[in-house]
Amino acid sequence: MNTYKLTLIAILAALAVVGRYWFAFLPNVQPVTAIIIITGVILGPGSALLLTVIVVFVSNMLLGMGIWAVWQTISWGVIGIISGWIGKMFSRPPFLLLLIFTVFSGYFYGFIISLTTYQITGSFWPYYISGLPFDTNHAIGNAVFLVLFYPLITYLMENYALHRFAVKDTD
Repeated sequence: MNTYKLTLIAILAALAVVGRYWFAFLPNVQPVTAIIIITGVILGPGSALLLTVIVVFVSNMLLGMGIWAVWQTISWGVIGIISGWIGKMFSRPPFLLLLIFTVFSGYFYGFIISLTTYQITGSFWPYYISGLPFDTNHAIGNAVFLVLFYPLITYLMENYALHRFAVKDTD
């Protein structure tokens, strides 16, 4: 991994952490999942996994750290790896496929996070079912953030990559 990729991951991590902090007043609406998916599609599964670890650690230092951080890392990590595979399967993934995957990811994230309660109390289904409205907020928020960020981030990364590779590579 070169400094160019690390810099992009750091910028995307900052965007995700700040976005998660700014939207903390809306239950389960935050741009982290969409940014992890975009990162996986554009930079690959390893970059999405690294971004996941950074975002979970830094944002939970601001918002509160607990046992759920493990499950957040697992769920966002799996989402990042799958999005990286999608990016490897398609040179330019169909936007509708990404949108469907992003909405699905909101529910998948909620399912994995609900395992925290099972780990602590031994009761899973009542907690999961009562959390479905929050998972729906997450899924809708993911779709909105993907629509807003995907074209912009893709455009900026493609233009920067074209400029970067037009000059001599010093890495």
